[in-house]
Amino acid sequence: MKNFYLASPLGFAASTVPFMNDLAERLRKHIEVCNPWDDTSLDHLYRRYARKEKVYWRDTEMARLNRQVGERNQKAIDNADGMIAVLDGADVDSGTAAEVGYAFAREKLIFGLRTDFRLAGDNPGAIVNLQVEHFILESGGEIALSTDYLVKLINEYAGMAEAIARSSDS
Repeated sequence: MKNFYLASPLGFAASTVPFMNDLAERLRKHIEVCNPWDDTSLDHLYRRYARKEKVYWRDTEMARLNRQVGERNQKAIDNADGMIAVLDGADVDSGTAAEVGYAFAREKLIFGLRTDFRLAGDNPGAIVNLQVEHFILESGGEIALSTDYLVKLINEYAGMAEAIARSSDS
């Protein structure tokens, strides 16, 4: 089964976590999903450091944790077959955009999901930031405008990948 990294800012807000979890579960019917928000192993340290009164110590320790999270996410993208990027918001989340660029540079297949109806492109011909959109399309992926369509695309991709794997085993 193919493994896809789920790039999104959805774990930052309690209001979007249920959507993220539902999306990941729907996708897991067709692919393995590496959702970086599932790894909560450092959360207790962030909470502990946030309570520290010595600003320099607090900020130094949080910076160290930030590097760990960035490295963990980089490795997860490196080990993934592709990426699914949630592109909602007034503009694509900067972390998600960075992950899209990195995945493209690593020659990963990228699918985008844009359910937000607000205009977010550089001009009327762009769904989102033109560079993010370029990386997704150039990777061989597509930007889905609904969760149902994204799941359909992933199901089709998983079926093709499975058929190719079976034919190469023969």
